[in-house]
Amino acid sequence: MDGFDTQEGIIIIAATNRPDVLDPALLRPGRFDRQITVNLPDVRGREAILKVHSKNVKIDPSVDLAVIARGTPGYSGAELANLLNEAALLAARTNKKAIGMAELEEARDKVRWGRERRSLAMTDDEKRSTAWHEAGHALVNVLLEHTHPLHKVTIIPRGQALGSTMSLPKQDILNRRRKEMLDMIAMIMAGRIAEEIYSQDISTGASGDIQQATQIARAMVCQYGMSDKLGMIQYGDNNEYVFLGREMMRSKDYSERIAEEIDAEVKHIIDEGYNRARTLIETHRDKLEMLAQKLLEFETLDGTQVEEIVHHGRFTPPTEKQNIEPPTGAQAATPLPEVIKPSPPKLPGFGSPAPATA
Repeated sequence: MDGFDTQEGIIIIAATNRPDVLDPALLRPGRFDRQITVNLPDVRGREAILKVHSKNVKIDPSVDLAVIARGTPGYSGAELANLLNEAALLAARTNKKAIGMAELEEARDKVRWGRERRSLAMTDDEKRSTAWHEAGHALVNVLLEHTHPLHKVTIIPRGQALGSTMSLPKQDILNRRRKEMLDMIAMIMAGRIAEEIYSQDISTGASGDIQQATQIARAMVCQYGMSDKLGMIQYGDNNEYVFLGREMMRSKDYSERIAEEIDAEVKHIIDEGYNRARTLIETHRDKLEMLAQKLLEFETLDGTQVEEIVHHGRFTPPTEKQNIEPPTGAQAATPLPEVIKPSPPKLPGFGSPAPATA
């Protein structure tokens, strides 16, 4: 880096996705004079990116790209380009001459949560258990005040999950509040509770839920100072990326007594969310049963249908059952355990959309 004369007019530009593992010598003053962080596009940026990529495909005049932009928080430019490509493939498979909103919606779900696997072999009991599990998520999502609006709930396997409850924020997430995170934990816990009510037993289907809730609760205690007992102190490093050598050499910067208090506080937060979810489910048991029955009948319910059941106790069936992408592939011999397809939300960055819970 000392090999260029300053008057030759050469500019050195470098990019990395792992700034945490760079040699400190590269970051000394005089080496790279300016560091620029490129964030994911906001809603206006996503709309502009969609308009650029939509020039290469035929879009139906009724399509509103602003709606798609609002429904894709946390998407990168590459994901948006992939979304339009997937929508074009879906339209071609159904012999449509232009991409419509239905194809864009399905493509968005496929890019974010994985491809539908209608060919996955599931027993009737597994299907009923999944319906009750997802009905629990959906019910509590609608009843709680600080959760994101429910997008849809389905028992069609998608990605690695046997079913999914998908919620999307109304706008880009720049910050999260304590009440929102507590409600999110309660909603995540609801699937296990509903499944236990149905079968009088528990299964491995909630493994992804447990992992996600634990990460949120631990971040609340260790990173965000949201524990009244432990106060506004950061416990441990807050590195978004983990470097193996550094991780092996890392030692805790707090005592064993504090570690026990952290574990106890994390458990208290999760237990509190579990109890809140159980109270809501027991109070609205009839709505839970209705949601599960309708999921078994129609497989997928959108957010408005779930809200109609929860708030009014009635259900308006869809006018037609869409099957945009026909099932393909051989049947699986053994159903995979329910897990979350996308990674749990990157809480330190506050830039990810609300996850799909399985």
